[in-house]
Amino acid sequence: MPGQIAILGWGSLPWDVRPEFDEQHGSWEFDGPELKVEFSRISQSRHGALTLVIDPRNGAVCRVTYAISKRTDPEDAIRDLRCREHTTHSNIGFFFANGSSQRSRDPDALQSIAAWARAKKFDMVVWTDLNSNFESEYGKPFGIDTALAYLRSLDDAARSGALEYVRRTKSFIDTPLRRALEDHPWLSQ
Repeated sequence: MPGQIAILGWGSLPWDVRPEFDEQHGSWEFDGPELKVEFSRISQSRHGALTLVIDPRNGAVCRVTYAISKRTDPEDAIRDLRCREHTTHSNIGFFFANGSSQRSRDPDALQSIAAWARAKKFDMVVWTDLNSNFESEYGKPFGIDTALAYLRSLDDAARSGALEYVRRTKSFIDTPLRRALEDHPWLSQ
């Protein structure tokens, strides 16, 4: 697989079809690296839904998905993901197996990604590197009780969208909040 670029996904990338982005990568594979993720980011673009991010403090270790980019230029692969995620270049993590460059908010995630990339013989890996913004947006630290209270505070349409995001996320993404929501009557709405 030399010369290939892998794109990591754990939230909506594998299921939320966006043709302009999806045309630039292969199918999603289910043996990506293990990362600590949680539904701990309040997403403005998803009307307040709690979305998955790498969360070293609150996350649960989950194996994530990956797809092989059709791009050969690393900047094109970064741009594809940046545009898909409607974010800035600084919110895209990357790792070059040759050691020339890397960026990640979480050193443990970077270590896991690097080991996985070397084992798979990928030249580069890119991922969405947003952080949890729950406390700065909601005013309280993230936790199961505060996340449930936050979801209860949403209007019906926003809460429905937030729960749809959780429902559609691949089932092997098993986090404490997801387990709490599965035990809650909201998820069956």
